[in-house]
Amino acid sequence: MADKSAHKARVRARIIDEAAIALRTCGTDSLSVANLMKRAGLTHGGFYAHFESREDLVVHAIDRMFDDSIRLIDRHLAAGAGLPELGALVDAYLSPAAMLRHDRGCPLPWLAGEVPRLPAAAQTRFRVGIDRMRSAIAGVLRANGEDEGKAEALAASAAAEMVGAMALARALGETDAALAMLAAARQAIRHRLHVPA
Repeated sequence: MADKSAHKARVRARIIDEAAIALRTCGTDSLSVANLMKRAGLTHGGFYAHFESREDLVVHAIDRMFDDSIRLIDRHLAAGAGLPELGALVDAYLSPAAMLRHDRGCPLPWLAGEVPRLPAAAQTRFRVGIDRMRSAIAGVLRANGEDEGKAEALAASAAAEMVGAMALARALGETDAALAMLAAARQAIRHRLHVPA
């Protein structure tokens, strides 16, 4: 029985991983259960043994997508993180390598424009992800002397610019203009947050 449960958990995880990749590359409107199950090497009928509906899968896939950004934030902004670590987070988030990783990374630049059309539970997951990013940045700023209000405002602005810059850079494709946009955003955010060079 334990083997069967473990197998079911592995299959479910594989479906969620494939859905997260599909959401990043095709968006939510193009997510087809039949195509997704085929990509996962499974039958279409097996889908409902793991999920109540396509919308249920989208919610879980968004959670999976946020796992990548949470790991990035936690890696750079662990307890006691200072401004240098905050700068490293900005640099990693807005790196050319992150721009080119179409199968991983934070879901905010990929799907922010689609959030109003997502199921309510998925919208809630997005809000939690945004709040986590903003709160982590604000926490470092408060720990380094900013008052509560200014830390929150700076963190909200930095998070918005990071997400927006990555979304626009990806829209420009693998071009010098995209790389220049990422570099300009990194420099501007680091300056505004008083991150040492």
